Parts: sequence; structure tokens; C-alpha cells
Amino acid sequence: MSTHAKRERLLLADLLEAAGPEALTLCDGWKTRDLAAHVVVRERRADAAGGLLVSALKARLERVQAEFAAKPYEELIQLIRTGPPRFSPMALKQVDEAANTVEFFVHAEDVRRAQPDWSRRELNPVFADVLWSNVEKTARLVGRRSPVGLVLRRPDGRTAVAHKGTPVVTVTGEPAELLLFAYGRQSAADVQVEGDQAAVERVRKAELGM
Repeated sequence: MSTHAKRERLLLADLLEAAGPEALTLCDGWKTRDLAAHVVVRERRADAAGGLLVSALKARLERVQAEFAAKPYEELIQLIRTGPPRFSPMALKQVDEAANTVEFFVHAEDVRRAQPDWSRRELNPVFADVLWSNVEKTARLVGRRSPVGLVLRRPDGRTAVAHKGTPVVTVTGEPAELLLFAYGRQSAADVQVEGDQAAVERVRKAELGM
């Protein structure tokens, strides 16, 4: 597995283990047990994971995920740590990097930031640029449901247009914070949001993300 994805995988497993199975997360309606089951099903049950993208398969996904959530929590944590089976496409280094680095980073923050004593991680510049690259590539996709124009801006001035329109709301922050904001974690992201007050409120409540 790639360096970034492996590190985020192990961090996520550690956070889930430390929090226990009944801790809250930033994912609406999910506790840590549910989040762990989601991660395992996504990379081990391709027959069900299609429900993440295809609405007709959603019922099957929910059924399989509930079955995994009923397993011993320690087993789920171990499955996350060990990763997908060797025959899975997810086990390929390039696929792991592309599919899992951001996925695991976001879910690690889903666990961390749901706790009252959380603090921002200090990320090295290389990893911050990896996250920013994802913001640039996916901005239009994750921002497609924004009700107003939406621009994501790094402190150094680099920007990514997430949605065209008026009025325009500009969100400024470090790459990790912009990523979380764009992936629907607006209330937990440490950012500055500028624009018309009504437009800002609409963006903060918008259903952003995949």
C-alpha cells in the first residue's frame, strides 16, 4: 500500500479503536461502529459497495453494512488495519493511493472532530499538497449542489472554483480544511467564509460532497 494511504488507514484504525464502538462521528446517524463497517464493506464487498454510487443498489449496501456492523468491533478494526484481500483491485498500490488517501483522511477527521477535545493535525507540506490536488480535481463534483457561486482558496492565494454562480462565497483555509468543507463537513472545518451573509448561510447548510 502507498505511504499516504497506509498512514491514514492505520491512523483511522487507531482512532476508531480508541473511541470505542459507540462514539459519535461527523457522519449523520453513524456511530464509530457504523463507520468502521462502511470502511470494511467499501473495500471488501464490491458486490454491495456499488450502492455508494447507484441508488438502485443502496438497499443491498445498507443490508450488508448492517451485517458487518453486527460483527465484533475488534474484528472490524483488524480488517481495516490489514486492508483488502490481495486479489482485490483496492490492494494495488496505485488504486490504494487514488481511492483511499482522501477517504481515510476524511473519515479519520470524522472520528476526531466529533470529540469535544479535538485539535487540528499539523500536516507536512507534501501531504497538504496531495489534499489540495484532490480539491482541485474534485471541486466541481463536490460543489455541484452549492446554491451559490463557491470558490475555495488557500492562504497563498491559489483557488479552485467549486461552483459558478452569483453571489459568490469564498472559503479560505488550509488544504485539509478546504477538503473537509467541500466534502460536506462545513461545521467542523476551520475556515474563513466570506460573502453575502445570506449566501454564506446557504453554503454552510448546503449538501456538499460526493
